[in-house]
Amino acid sequence: MLTRIVAVALAMVLCTFTTPYASVTHAALALTSQEQADLLYTREEEKVARDSYLTLYGLWNLQIFSNIAEAEQSHMDAILKLLDKYNLSDPAAGNAVGVFTNPKLQTLYYTLLAKGELSSLDALEVGGLIEETDIIDITAAVGRSQHEDITKTYETLMCGSRNHLRGFAQVITADTGLPYQAQVLPQDVVDQILTSPMEKCGSHARESATADQHRGAH
Repeated sequence: MLTRIVAVALAMVLCTFTTPYASVTHAALALTSQEQADLLYTREEEKVARDSYLTLYGLWNLQIFSNIAEAEQSHMDAILKLLDKYNLSDPAAGNAVGVFTNPKLQTLYYTLLAKGELSSLDALEVGGLIEETDIIDITAAVGRSQHEDITKTYETLMCGSRNHLRGFAQVITADTGLPYQAQVLPQDVVDQILTSPMEKCGSHARESATADQHRGAH
């Protein structure tokens, strides 16, 4: 039941992906209002992933969470570079682990942790859920992007999310002996990702190296 509640919460967050942040400045006129909103949202969505993994690593001491948290930091940094380039205020500036400007992402973080605290398997499933949701959100943002630099950054992040999903799925299968079950993406889409090899993701060369460490990472 809790897994279903978390999935519903994530679906609700998807519906708010276009919500503008108050921190959008007039100096970002080169971007559409939607591009601005997407960048601001993605910056904090990647923080949800990083902060969740850091917290879950502290709870369960599974190395995969530490490894992927590091990769999520690189995703946050990539989006921050775009915020700086287009003179957008950083919604994550000064916020500690677990603190978010977007109230819906704040609620989502608490919902994810409520499930992740139940067991190590639940925590791993939260990881898969986060990565599936990132893939959905970033795919939508790519479709709305009108700037090549933004699109390329999103594609690198999405490549990373596919690698992370592969890592979580592999550990879940090793622990349970069962194939990974999709949570918000269609099962055939997830299966296609999981049956393809780890990817090298753009200029973030360490993404693939980190992904390699996911295998059997406990």
